[in-house]
Amino acid sequence: MSAEKINTLVIGAGQAGIAMSEHLTEMDVPHIVLERNRIAERWRSERWDSLVANGPAWHDRFPGLKFEGVDPEAFPPKERVADYFEEYATMLKAPIRTGVNVTQVVRNEGRPGFTVTTSEGVIEADNVVAATGPFQRPCYPNIVPEESGIHQLHSSTYKNPEQLPQGAVLVVGAGASGTQIAEELRQAGRKVYLSVGEHYRPPRSYRGRDYVWWLGALGLWDEVRIKPKKQHVAFAVSGYEGGRTVDFRRLAQMGINLVGITQAYKDGILEFQEGLTKNIAAGDQAYFDVLRDADAYIEQNGLPFPQEPEAWELLDDPECIKEPILSLDMKAAGITTVLWATGFEFDFSWLQVNNAFDENGLPFHKRGISAEGGIYFLGLPNLVNRASSFIYGVWHDAKYIADHIVLQNGYMNYEKP
Repeated sequence: MSAEKINTLVIGAGQAGIAMSEHLTEMDVPHIVLERNRIAERWRSERWDSLVANGPAWHDRFPGLKFEGVDPEAFPPKERVADYFEEYATMLKAPIRTGVNVTQVVRNEGRPGFTVTTSEGVIEADNVVAATGPFQRPCYPNIVPEESGIHQLHSSTYKNPEQLPQGAVLVVGAGASGTQIAEELRQAGRKVYLSVGEHYRPPRSYRGRDYVWWLGALGLWDEVRIKPKKQHVAFAVSGYEGGRTVDFRRLAQMGINLVGITQAYKDGILEFQEGLTKNIAAGDQAYFDVLRDADAYIEQNGLPFPQEPEAWELLDDPECIKEPILSLDMKAAGITTVLWATGFEFDFSWLQVNNAFDENGLPFHKRGISAEGGIYFLGLPNLVNRASSFIYGVWHDAKYIADHIVLQNGYMNYEKP
């Protein structure tokens, strides 16, 4: 049986794959989008029940469709976000095939393109776009052994407090996921410890504008003003309960016990790194940097934005910051669950081509254009800039890649007169 042939095959029907399909359609590029589950599946089944978008509805969307029935300043719940992408795909009449798993992509020998093996047969494609996003394989350190008897789970499988066994919970990771889950658990009456490392803590809003607005106004989405930044720093911003600034001192006042980076475990004792106070202070500095830059922008442009002096005030340091806990007897503390909000790692094991990855196994590309001709990446963090893995940014990145595919198709189809 002969293989199905297509110019461009897009792997993944989340926000990246749908954005890619829109631009390929507009440029008349024949393509298929394959999705192993449902459209925007991770929003539905791999996130906790109360999750909302981290940006307001006016911003975290594609240009072609608004969130109907959602206040523009509100943060849509996860199911509404998933429905939005289904609605968008329907509007586009996108050629999406769900329930199809891609198991292998290899380059053809002696002829252009790639052979793609799927659960539904073989497809030959001139171009392949890996649009599987940044949240591919949950990862967390092997610190607490399975035989400890402690229930362990990753934030991608957490749903709600009732899911966990009775007892205290240690949440490891203080980015958007960890802070929201810790607060939800505390509000449910749980004793909670939150392991805090290095983080970037911006204001949720300032002087009447949401942080996503300030990202655009200050050029921070595009990172025009290059500043040194550390890799793998947690991004602590939240749309939880209407959206508010992540404030670790406020969380401590709620009764959440802040601890440093979870470092080691032995005989029921957890050890935490020193440096909690330093990391909290560094997060504060990043927060105040945004306020200062925003004030300067307002003054320079003569904008009539209201003053917000209370934004500059910090709560008093709680004891857990003044005298950080460095070790903890888990049994004495009543901890029965460790919830790892420690992020994800890539899984491109199905993409078996020579030049698409560097010596560390990471995608090797420039603006999503791989060193392996015909292979593209989309939706990865910092693919082009800090917006690339967000709904707002991936749409624009996809346009650039689609344009490159059209140019390459032109070279391949050129016939000398």
